[in-house]
Amino acid sequence: MELTGIRYLGDLDVANRTVFVRVDFNVPLTDGEVGDDARIRGALATIEALREAGARLVLASHLGRPRGKRVEELSMVPVGARLAELIDHDVVVPDDCVGDGVEKVVSDLGAGDVALLENLRFHEAERAADALFAGQLAALADVYVNDAFGTCHRAHASTYTMVQHFPHSRRAAGNLVQRELQFFGELLTRPARPFVGILGGAKVSDKIKVIENLLGRLDTLLIGGAMAYTFLAAQGVATGDSLVEADKVDLARTLLESAANRNTEILLPVDHAVAPDFTSSERSVTSGTTIDRGTMALDIGPRTINLFEEKVRGAGTIIWNGPLGLFEREPFHQGTFALANAVADSDAVSVIGGGDSAAAVKAAGRAGDVSHVSTGGGASLEFLEGRDLPGIAALRSGHKFSE
Repeated sequence: MELTGIRYLGDLDVANRTVFVRVDFNVPLTDGEVGDDARIRGALATIEALREAGARLVLASHLGRPRGKRVEELSMVPVGARLAELIDHDVVVPDDCVGDGVEKVVSDLGAGDVALLENLRFHEAERAADALFAGQLAALADVYVNDAFGTCHRAHASTYTMVQHFPHSRRAAGNLVQRELQFFGELLTRPARPFVGILGGAKVSDKIKVIENLLGRLDTLLIGGAMAYTFLAAQGVATGDSLVEADKVDLARTLLESAANRNTEILLPVDHAVAPDFTSSERSVTSGTTIDRGTMALDIGPRTINLFEEKVRGAGTIIWNGPLGLFEREPFHQGTFALANAVADSDAVSVIGGGDSAAAVKAAGRAGDVSHVSTGGGASLEFLEGRDLPGIAALRSGHKFSE
């Protein structure tokens, strides 16, 4: 993905201007209060920088899946209340995100003031990238900033369509998005060697394009999680009752051959933690690669952990996407947690993909000890696939917007 031609906060003149900031405040709510404010905190650097520069802020986000209807349980009001506490300043939440009432709220803002629009997805026009809706949002501000990396892979009204209403000199990436682009950009273009990838999760089909894009870039690729058993099946290894995508076995074989041709070493589990089924906690470890019928692999085994840890310890750069087992349940968290500790203790530049990968590192208590934990699961996956993210493309100079 092309990262040149993108402006950042330092490139903008925002004094006495109204700035529309697309944030990702899709946070969990519990009994009408924010249950986890990590995503709100993630946007604070951008919010405070703009406030200190004398901007009037109009923040906008989606929350949950209201499917184009107003759902009171998904209102941004409690999110605004938590943000007000964090910045120690009033945050106005109008009863909609477009309309006369919203325009009045925005016009009353002074320098450093903040409004948080009501849930964008109360309008189906947001997901539909509707031009009229996008124009209404754009009319609220003089400057556009995208600080919602987790939504940059979606060409929605607030992430893509409305951006064309702002000249290139008045659109930019926020601090959070800038950090994401810097880490992902560097690991795909100039990683410190050896460059080690860790891929896990359930399905090979979810990671095909990631693997294809990383082969030849990576020195070593460690594969765990349920997807490993499709690769083992491709090698003729008995996988017992483990999850295998039968229709992807030939593809896995092709990827293994391609890796060898492109000088990327692929390491698969050499032993496994197995159980009779997903619900069982009867953990046992295989003596080797083969898995007996009547058991399924739910985690990598101790020999595999040692093998993977050795590669991690010697790495210069690490990218990790997907857990290595059923980490949500004891006793099948051991492989994922061991690798989280190894990555955190390494001297490598370490980038953790969002989604389950971020949840796994957080559950292991090591999220603060890696170089970067991405805020976007789907966005980070598409970045690793080499795809052009619409929300980023819209910020580039000369970008031609689709109709």
